[in-house]
Amino acid sequence: MEELAKEAGITVRTLRFYRERGLIQPPRREGRIAWYDDHHLARLRTIAALLERGHTLNGIADLATAFESGRDVGDVLGLGAPTEEEPIRLTPQELADYFEGEVTPENLAAALDLGYLATDGDEIVHISRRLLEVSSALVREGVPLSEVLEVGRKVRAHADALADLFVETLQAHTAEGEVERLRPLAKSVVEAELSMAMDRRLRK
Repeated sequence: MEELAKEAGITVRTLRFYRERGLIQPPRREGRIAWYDDHHLARLRTIAALLERGHTLNGIADLATAFESGRDVGDVLGLGAPTEEEPIRLTPQELADYFEGEVTPENLAAALDLGYLATDGDEIVHISRRLLEVSSALVREGVPLSEVLEVGRKVRAHADALADLFVETLQAHTAEGEVERLRPLAKSVVEAELSMAMDRRLRK
């Protein structure tokens, strides 16, 4: 414990307090010896970084609970990584920097539920760098992250329906295995229709 506290730049008393609050996992024990590892050190450094960004210990404890009960990256990527979207690995403090002041337990739980985020050890994996950057840009423009996630949930339902429509149509009229090659055509149709729909909506 003394060695871990020294590496993390905190006192043993603070480390004990964090353990009592459940902010770090218990050590691995062998008899009377308690072993801490790099995961404990990474968590302590994350706590320090979040405290510097204005998060409270209560808030960090809530985030840790949501983080540890979230979906594992293996569950999210279990059917294979996205063919076009690029996953991105983040530390908890890097995620907090993308959405300053908006990374709450509720928003984290919603993102985990949507499959946008997954956990992998001490890291967070976002399923799509593009979605992460767009979401962050919307938050910087003043849209609350909770609303961005709710819109994302609704868009997901429509996107699934569109994907079903295109896949069924292409599978019915093309040779086996051609759907993947023709997917850019489906994306172009959706982009053009969305653009025209935005025009109609804005004219109203």
